[in-house]
Amino acid sequence: MTVGIIGSGTMGSGIAQVAATAGCSVKVYDTSQEALTTSEDKLNEVLLRLIEKERIDDAEKNRIQGNISYVASIQDLADADLTIEAIIENLEVKQKVFRELEACQTKDAIIASNTSSLSIASIASALENPERVIGIHFFNPAPLMPLVEIIPAVQTSTTVKEKVVKIISDWKKVGVLAKDTPGFIVNRVARPFYGEALRIYEEGKADIPTIDNALKELGGFRMGPFELMDFIGHDVNYTVTETVFKEFYYDPRYKPSFTQKRLKEAGYLGRKTGNGFYDYKDGKIDKSRHPELDSGSHQDNLSQQILDRILVMLINEAADALFLNIATAKDIDLAMTKGVNYPKGLLTWANEKGMDWCVKKMDSLYNEYHEDRYRCSPLLRKMDKEGDRF
Repeated sequence: MTVGIIGSGTMGSGIAQVAATAGCSVKVYDTSQEALTTSEDKLNEVLLRLIEKERIDDAEKNRIQGNISYVASIQDLADADLTIEAIIENLEVKQKVFRELEACQTKDAIIASNTSSLSIASIASALENPERVIGIHFFNPAPLMPLVEIIPAVQTSTTVKEKVVKIISDWKKVGVLAKDTPGFIVNRVARPFYGEALRIYEEGKADIPTIDNALKELGGFRMGPFELMDFIGHDVNYTVTETVFKEFYYDPRYKPSFTQKRLKEAGYLGRKTGNGFYDYKDGKIDKSRHPELDSGSHQDNLSQQILDRILVMLINEAADALFLNIATAKDIDLAMTKGVNYPKGLLTWANEKGMDWCVKKMDSLYNEYHEDRYRCSPLLRKMDKEGDRF
């Protein structure tokens, strides 16, 4: 199988490595020769590190590299069975590239976008044969993260969808099917992890380390929300939040935070700039400007309140995604555990907590704030009433 990759940045290069490792003949295309050279050099460095860690040997390194070629013309992708685009998140640019690609490929070639925020239907609409287009959303770093969201557009043929599901499985990735809606599964369901943490901080209910520690120590999350936003980068994380907010017709559930907006405007983007919610010295986190509160029963109670509030908002979002048929319950839980390393699936968590707990927590928040942001999912309310479980 021949796979074309458009864009030789971090995502494009990572996807190329995945496909080449799976035995595909891969062609990486970019308009910049410098970017192609950088991609080739970085792959060599990655594979050398894997040899050092005894994950692969020299023969495997040579096999993977031998499966990848770097091309400077989109015409070189003419024989690709599947092409995955991983370029700038700009609809007009993607549509232009897809039209150029369609003009040089056979009608049964599959064209996919790795977009995390744009409508697949909009991208596909630019083509004469939009049924060949589908979303294939990898997570960064693509070689390490197991999850891939597969997003058929309204135009996508069943044959294309089935082929892509099999390809992703053959590549040893965990594929989940998602409806073509803003944020798909992960970037939609995960919004409260950041948004509600920011809201708690802005209300002055707790400081940043306290919120982070509550999620890590009590919730079992690998990183707290502020650590994770710093890791992702505020330019990226804020933009995703803003995009989801606009695309959902300004639903208050997804409202961005002025606190994060100001960090983005100041250029305090997190780890990559050395400052964000935390300072970073020599690449390591420095929490000295956020002294933690003393431990004690009050602090323990506060931490539990923080975890409960963020957790129930996450559960509510996952339940609503199921209610609106964005994905199956199994795929929603897989997406959150395999895509963002949550300690357990949110719907599984809801079963453990009980629907009654979920509904009471949501109603309590709504009664306190009277904001539509805290509306309880109809599915949670229905399941509580009927004694059902996910």
